[in-house]
Amino acid sequence: MTTAITLAMLIVYIAIMMGIGVYTAGKMKSVNDFVLGGRSVGSWLTAFAYGTSYFSAVVFIGYAGQFGWNYGVSATWIGIGNAVLGSALAWMVLGRRTRLMSHHLQAKTMPEFFGVRFQSTGLKIAAALIVFVFLIPYTASVYNGLSRLFNMAFQLESEASYRIIIIAMAIITAIYVILGGYAATALNDFIQGIVMLIGIAAVVFCTLQNQGGFSAAMQKMGEIEQGQYATLFGPDPLNLLGVVILTSLGTWGLPQMVHKFYAIKSADGVRKGAIISTIFALVVAGGSYFLGGFDRLFCTLDANDSTKTAIATLSNGKPEFDAMIPAVLQSALPDLLIGLVVVLVLSASMSTLSSLVLTSSSTMTIDFIRPRMKQKSEKKEVILMRILIAAFLIVSVLIAFNKNASISTLMSYSWGALAGAFLGPFVFGLYSKKTTVPAVWTSFLLGVGGTVAHMILFGFGWFPSLTKAAAALPLNLASPINIGAILMILSLIVVPVVSAFTKVKDSNAVEAAFTCYQK
Repeated sequence: MTTAITLAMLIVYIAIMMGIGVYTAGKMKSVNDFVLGGRSVGSWLTAFAYGTSYFSAVVFIGYAGQFGWNYGVSATWIGIGNAVLGSALAWMVLGRRTRLMSHHLQAKTMPEFFGVRFQSTGLKIAAALIVFVFLIPYTASVYNGLSRLFNMAFQLESEASYRIIIIAMAIITAIYVILGGYAATALNDFIQGIVMLIGIAAVVFCTLQNQGGFSAAMQKMGEIEQGQYATLFGPDPLNLLGVVILTSLGTWGLPQMVHKFYAIKSADGVRKGAIISTIFALVVAGGSYFLGGFDRLFCTLDANDSTKTAIATLSNGKPEFDAMIPAVLQSALPDLLIGLVVVLVLSASMSTLSSLVLTSSSTMTIDFIRPRMKQKSEKKEVILMRILIAAFLIVSVLIAFNKNASISTLMSYSWGALAGAFLGPFVFGLYSKKTTVPAVWTSFLLGVGGTVAHMILFGFGWFPSLTKAAAALPLNLASPINIGAILMILSLIVVPVVSAFTKVKDSNAVEAAFTCYQK
């Protein structure tokens, strides 16, 4: 019964998405239409596009499961941080200035913004390569989360079924993004956002009711390991803070998130969009992490405990965190809601995937390939973007086939490199006339170099003694989450410091860029 209901809901949902792709395909007349929706997207659609690109299977399946297990109900702070720092402050600090300056400079992507704002072709090319390379593991993490949920809903356990689900999701994403570009993704994001809001509220309510209500669930959590998972800040506040910073501050430097401010219809719509986006994040992210905080009531690492779902241990010795939320859902939800949850996570993930592939393909086309084209043509550029969308998805699918690469690890390295490289240069590029090209290069090298160095030292298991020593520190330096958060903060520090000791390349160009704020 569960399979039939879920399958029916999926078919209806996918048909709607494909219909929107076909409907918007005829409106794609130029690169500007394909990448930015003609810069005419309203505040409601932009706010929902921001939120649905922010939260996907990565949050609902991977992060909520892992950090709910590690920190208990205090993991809810992550969702609150996402709403306040990752949404409200991001819109207030970046929204209006990004819309005005990107429009003034005629920049369609973040690398193009760097190239024009700092008068540097080298920065534009480097940023384009960073975007293309480091969005791939994030995309793979979304596929990973989706496949695990589908395995739960349809009782699919084989390796072949896991791969078939990933391939199917890639094809569906490719079809509607290739057809309709940003206009299709924005309209779909609005529908997907509504599904997410309803679904999260229903799932949290049913999960708590399964344990006898909120009070009873909290009482049961208080009985686990001296009640440390039922406290306000949990068993490890310092490392919890690292997760909050990575998942909240990171949005300020991610090209697929900042891109939403480029496309909003007017700077006046930013205030309304900030309110809508913040409420959305509070419900979706707050609800997801709050739900994950109770996963110890449903999951166990003890195979002899028949009262809970036994979670397997991976070959790397860690619990299979990505299986925890599916186990909670299977235990707590009725058939109809399992179908809704599958559509919910599919909605969240498809919107994120569409944003990622559109960002990556447009960046490579506009910033890397177009300058080398002898005969420039808008039609050819749109075709090239569509080809790159397919190529990007194929590479992401191949990475996602590795089930031992956890969702949180893939996302953390991706966000750490991207935001670690771009956060400082982008923020100060909008606000300070004194920001210099050497300062931007320093941040780029720090973000990418720090991420790659951490992967070599800790990510591949080559130095187990070093990993054990780093993990034993009060702030776990073996964690890709914490190193990502550190790189983001360092980016905000090194840019003004290096700028103080170096010179602006072209002061006249800088003055011209900042005239957009005087109008």
